[in-house]
Amino acid sequence: MIDNFDRDAFVTAVLDEDLLGGSDVTSEAVIPPGTRFQAVMDSRDIAVVAGMEIAEAFFRRLDPDVEIERLIEDGAHVPAGTNLMRLTGKARAMLTAERSALNTLQHLTGIATMTRHYVEAIEGTGCILLDTRKTIPGLRALEKYATRMGGAQNHRMGLWDAAMIKDNHVAVAGDVATAVKRAADAGIADIIVEVDRIDQIEPALRAGATHLLLDNMDVPALREAVALVDGRVPTEASGGVTLDTIHDKAATGVTYISVGRLTQSAPAADIGLDYAAA
Repeated sequence: MIDNFDRDAFVTAVLDEDLLGGSDVTSEAVIPPGTRFQAVMDSRDIAVVAGMEIAEAFFRRLDPDVEIERLIEDGAHVPAGTNLMRLTGKARAMLTAERSALNTLQHLTGIATMTRHYVEAIEGTGCILLDTRKTIPGLRALEKYATRMGGAQNHRMGLWDAAMIKDNHVAVAGDVATAVKRAADAGIADIIVEVDRIDQIEPALRAGATHLLLDNMDVPALREAVALVDGRVPTEASGGVTLDTIHDKAATGVTYISVGRLTQSAPAADIGLDYAAA
């Protein structure tokens, strides 16, 4: 189960987008009623799979009697050419659901796969990879589920679960200390503070910051910041992190490193559904 995600509502909305209250005119014109279809879904890429249960739900919605053999579970790291599931059911229903199922599985698997690359890049540093709120509107719960399948931890799920004081909050409040003190005075337990200069660290900590986001700092600045914080609160490197730079930044001793591109820029995995002869 995925927290804060209504699978039935999602499946309904996605199918409605394709059908718009009508029908699959191609399948109804080309395929006689009652025709059966056997298919295999496979990954044409090396991939970390995410979204199998949701993909199945599209087929089951249109054909409750469809037979599905799931061959791979979410989180599995598979080589190219791996069969993910076998299906037998009504041809019209299966082909109508195909695109919705594949789009979802391809997108989530792409996120999980990119996430795994970043996790592998920081192995041995002791640093933990985090995702961000940079998600496609309406898909946050799914995309953050996919990052978990890839090995990351979820950061904030929304605006409600922790304060994150960023540069614009500081600009309106006047300075870092004032912004943090106001959050602390409001009784907020978790106060994440974005700092982009070393001289902001002590004022933020004195005012009650419980987590420092070290924004767009290079490796020497990150090392200096980590030494100054000296374990008083968790530290997080963020901003412009790529596969080429993540290891060196993670090795500075930061607790976490967050990467927006996991959900912003992951390419879809190449997954297909093909006719399988009996």
